Amino acid sequence: MGMKPAKQAIFVFGALAFGWLAIEMAFKPFLDKARSAEDKSDPARDPGDDDDSADHAQKDLPTESDAFVSDENPATV
Repeated sequence: MGMKPAKQAIFVFGALAFGWLAIEMAFKPFLDKARSAEDKSDPARDPGDDDDSADHAQKDLPTESDAFVSDENPATV
C-alpha cells in the first residue's frame, strides 16, 4: 500500500470519527429517547427531588444546593 504507519493510523482514526458522527446524526431522535429513558431509570435518582426544586423555585425558598453555609456564605434565612 505504501502508506506510512502514522499516516495510516490517522486515516483510520479519521474514518472512525466520521462514521461515529454520521451515526450520531442519523439516529439522533432515537438516541435522545434512549438516553432520556436511561436517565429516568437511574435507581439512585429520586423523582421527588425534581418536584421539590420546582416548588422551591415558585416559592423563592432555598434549594438543597443553596443550603451550603460557611463563613463566606452565611445563612440569611
